[in-house]
Amino acid sequence: MSPAVPGAPGAMPSPAVTATLSAASPSPAATPAPPPAKAGWTNFLIDNFRKGGPIMWPILIVSIIAVAVVLERVFWWTGRWMRRDPKRIEKVFTAIETGDVAEASRLSRGSRDPVLRMMWNGLNHQHASLQGALQVAAGIEIKRAGRFLVVMDTLVTLAPLLGLLGTITGLIRSFSFLGNEELAVQAVTGGIAEALIATACGLGIAIFSLIPFNFFTSRVSNLEFELQTAATNLEVMLEAQSKAREGVAIGTDTPSSATRSSI
Repeated sequence: MSPAVPGAPGAMPSPAVTATLSAASPSPAATPAPPPAKAGWTNFLIDNFRKGGPIMWPILIVSIIAVAVVLERVFWWTGRWMRRDPKRIEKVFTAIETGDVAEASRLSRGSRDPVLRMMWNGLNHQHASLQGALQVAAGIEIKRAGRFLVVMDTLVTLAPLLGLLGTITGLIRSFSFLGNEELAVQAVTGGIAEALIATACGLGIAIFSLIPFNFFTSRVSNLEFELQTAATNLEVMLEAQSKAREGVAIGTDTPSSATRSSI
């Protein structure tokens, strides 16, 4: 019986050939794993950013500014809420009501509450100009609270306008390729995609900025009302104390005058 010739029909492969084929064939474990979902989401954002056209760069800058401003204001108002001290405010008013202005000034000194800071400024300048000192201190606190509101208002208006500009440029790009029959379909589709992506991003940024803007504006209005109320109460109570002291002084001087006249 003749030996089997390698490669002949019906011939069994040798063990060496079988081992080589097994090593060359890819194993199921060597199959590359699918990319993670995070990478796919990142690629999706990058692709849409590129499809949005050159107007996406100013929209990206506007979005970064909007996120930074909103986060800064959130942290600021959270810190202000933690700095509130209504119990000390009541103690200050109680001290003023009892006529102990020095104690009221001591209680309001060094506080981080904006209302107490305003009251301390007024108590320490009441002999010069109480109302003026209160107005200056209240204006400083309101300015701090309203920081970056103008920026947020500008972003709410600017973002949709940038999206509209991207819509117009995308449509112009689409119509510029209508004369070319070979590239008309692909070019028109790309231009419409650019217009829609830019519009969606601009509206998204405006919506994201509008809600915090209205919330922070209402917080500033509430703070202004609190400062005005505290300043009015402080003025009324100090004026009442001043009139009470004048009345006591007049009542003390009247008997002595009558005694001198009778003598």
